[in-house]
Amino acid sequence: MMDTREVAAYLRLKERRVYDLVKTNALPHVRATGKLLFPRAQIEAWLAGKAGTPAAGPEAGPPPIVAGSHDPLLDWAARASGCGLAVLACGSRAGLDRLARLEATVAAMHWRDAATGEYNVPLVRAQLPGADIVLVEWAQRVQGLLLAAGNPLKVKGLPDLARKRARIVGRQAEAGSAHLLLQLLAQAGVAPGDLAWTARPAHAETDLAAAIRDGKADAGVGVEAAARAHGLAFIPLTGERLDLVVRRRDYFEPPVQALLGFARTPEFAAQADAMGGYDVRATGRVVFNA
Repeated sequence: MMDTREVAAYLRLKERRVYDLVKTNALPHVRATGKLLFPRAQIEAWLAGKAGTPAAGPEAGPPPIVAGSHDPLLDWAARASGCGLAVLACGSRAGLDRLARLEATVAAMHWRDAATGEYNVPLVRAQLPGADIVLVEWAQRVQGLLLAAGNPLKVKGLPDLARKRARIVGRQAEAGSAHLLLQLLAQAGVAPGDLAWTARPAHAETDLAAAIRDGKADAGVGVEAAARAHGLAFIPLTGERLDLVVRRRDYFEPPVQALLGFARTPEFAAQADAMGGYDVRATGRVVFNA
């Protein structure tokens, strides 16, 4: 992946011209963690097309992006491992859609099937029937209520959110956390319409936690690691499994292998323990092989 300065130098253009091309979608690019990134293979194909030579086809592979659910441990590991994969937080279901469209190498997802309680496999079977797909366990995580430090509203569970008119910051509809929260509310007998939602959903765990820390909301559902990092109160609600979905061909390529290799190191285990709310003893386990 190249940033704006690097792609401008590679194409021998001014950065302003690069931004102009991005605005008109004339130049291949993605937005990851708030930054513009340019997949080298797609840039080379675009350049070849401008020169009148055949552009690279699907065999060139998808861009080196992990799209889908935002996970603080995955975000850190992608950087610390030097695997070359950029992280694009867009929600579990949206990440799977990007994988299907060859817009990402990996989809990170935690999508709980309402009928069975099983994570990820039912949705992958339904959305990508017959695809050459592997699901690899990334981590077991604790999901729960994030609350302001000290829990000033004295919330004890989901029903209190409605009774105390707590301001709830939600997640985008494609997010696994949003899907999970609807299921947990139904189990608790709380209607979503009875809650006071903030105007804007959070698109990442860190955004949700920051909104509560800064007093813009009173509560939200997210992972324990996000609560700890922002000094928030936390009430556990359920455990879940976060998986990485990847095509079998890409599973054996250096970026994915570098990430999974790093996840077997003592440094990774120590970081997971320090963040809190993770069980990484089975990280790397293949849970589904189509």
